[in-house]
Amino acid sequence: MNTVKRLKGLNLPPWPKKSSPFLIKEYGPVIILTILLGTSLDLYFVGKKMYMFPIRPFPEVLSFNIAFTFVGLPILVLVFLMMMKKVTKWGKVGIILFLSLLMPIGERFAELFGLFEHSVDWKHIYSFFGYLIFFSIIFLFYQLTNKDH
Repeated sequence: MNTVKRLKGLNLPPWPKKSSPFLIKEYGPVIILTILLGTSLDLYFVGKKMYMFPIRPFPEVLSFNIAFTFVGLPILVLVFLMMMKKVTKWGKVGIILFLSLLMPIGERFAELFGLFEHSVDWKHIYSFFGYLIFFSIIFLFYQLTNKDH
């Protein structure tokens, strides 16, 4: 029977573990805000017929894509916040700009796959500025709710 032994030259400290209540306290308020903002904006723009979701869960009940709003967007925001914790001030600006530029590209791919449709009046620059404001608000709210960390 073979056993695995720790390398003697490996002097790395063990990874610190964060408890679940700590993670919920740190990220919970931001995730709730993300879901609320995403849902309200989707309801507003779908109601104004600026865009629509042809393929979505529960189409007879909901006019927006609950999967993106309740799963995709929170995961994106968690990854975004974890990246923001690791970079400098200018890195934070760069990440917000990069993600804001990336979102209209993602929308175009969603359109190609039939998951998303815009009205003829929609311009993708709206998405860029919308996500720029969205990510800025999310990060400012994260900083406000986590001043002690």
